[in-house]
Amino acid sequence: MHLTRRQIGSRVSIQAPPRGRKVKILATVGPASRSPEMVERLLRAGVDAFRVNMSHGDHATHAETIATIRAAERDMGRPVAILCDLQGPKLRVGTFAEGKVLIRHGAHFTLDRDPAPGTAERVCLPHPELFEVLRKGQRLLIDDGKLKLRVIKAEADTILCTAEVGGFISDRKGVNVPDAVIPVPAMTEKDRRDLAFAVEQGADWIALSFVQRPEDVAEARRLMGGHGALCAKIEKPAAVDRLDEIIELSDAIMVARGDLGVELNPEEVPPLQKMIVEATRRSGKPVIVATQMLESMIESPAPTRAEVSDVANAVYDGADAVMLSAETASGAWPVEAVTIMDRIGKQVENSPGYSARIHFTDVQPDATTADALARASAEIARTVTLAGIIVFTGSGSTARRVARERPGVPMLVLTPSQKVARKVALLWGAYAVHTKDIGTFEEMIAKGKRMALRHGFGSAGSKLIALAGVPFGTPGATNLLHVVTLGSAS
Repeated sequence: MHLTRRQIGSRVSIQAPPRGRKVKILATVGPASRSPEMVERLLRAGVDAFRVNMSHGDHATHAETIATIRAAERDMGRPVAILCDLQGPKLRVGTFAEGKVLIRHGAHFTLDRDPAPGTAERVCLPHPELFEVLRKGQRLLIDDGKLKLRVIKAEADTILCTAEVGGFISDRKGVNVPDAVIPVPAMTEKDRRDLAFAVEQGADWIALSFVQRPEDVAEARRLMGGHGALCAKIEKPAAVDRLDEIIELSDAIMVARGDLGVELNPEEVPPLQKMIVEATRRSGKPVIVATQMLESMIESPAPTRAEVSDVANAVYDGADAVMLSAETASGAWPVEAVTIMDRIGKQVENSPGYSARIHFTDVQPDATTADALARASAEIARTVTLAGIIVFTGSGSTARRVARERPGVPMLVLTPSQKVARKVALLWGAYAVHTKDIGTFEEMIAKGKRMALRHGFGSAGSKLIALAGVPFGTPGATNLLHVVTLGSAS
């Protein structure tokens, strides 16, 4: 990778060029990857954004991790998004007298409110709200679906079940209830504390887990107080039923296939993934495909062919980002996992059928000047040989509109807001540069050309489109499209 050096104060920063792929890589940082050396290696390998999993670790550790990422960001000269992922409400059984028991296939098993240690016949379920909603015939999935119980009789203090799939059950194993909407908020007290911490630390994105209803998203947004952007994780069947409303209230959507796969039959997940990606793309908001993408690389230096195909399919579907979880957080081969994901993205995007596949989703622009110009820029890129599209934006909305069209050329996003530059690091095809604002049309053209040459968007004679709003500095006022030709670098 060619790197450009530039001076910042007394320190030399390395300006990293565009990735050469449009899909973004979101990597979870954890024990295997939080050191300064490893964070830098992951960025060089292809990471565009880091996920901080609030389910593990304490605030002191997370603060140190975020500081490490910001330091690497300054050294690389590339905006890096940080996504803090809230744990969300996790339903669990109580404890057992001997730590674990065997529930045999077909046996009866009771969940009750008695806090006494469990036996092979019963255990405490310390969630009163479940006793209010569970009904005969509904399922309870224990330990990520390894055990499946079916409700025979539900009463105020006891739920009698039969074990359709038995097995060992141990202390505090998770419980999923796919057949009912649980009357619990998507945010626990821990989540509220974690969200306040994430806002204080300047997180660019907050991911909300176990969303069931639009009200969950509205509550999280209220608590964020206008800081950062909100990503709703779709991992509950109840959320799918109200997907359009949830998308409307969110800034991005994550297809969290782990828990979604627990509560649904395995064969239901792939078409649902495509439906969620398509619906989110139509809205023009970023969509992330996550969980178990290169799962074998937690222990192996190479992925399975099926995993490679899984990642490739997400890229073909036009996902804005693909995510690595334990592969980079705790796996033995974090850099290799990012490297292969980077290679898959580039290979797919350079394949002959990619352009046709990525436009299978019918994305219609809204009836606004900004959307019309974004659509026009993509059409021009299909007609004229362009090196890229230059977007001047103060809020990031124009960049999002252009990305929605999935143009055939990369997008250079110039913004006076560092927060916006970091936020769009998860946006398909966007390469953001934090730079001073512009005041005149002439200044826009001169800066656009200068930045395009500096950051590798073409060379002398290359044509690019410039999009902006006049008067400059007015959010949401995109009303100008101009084709520019680059001169020689000064």
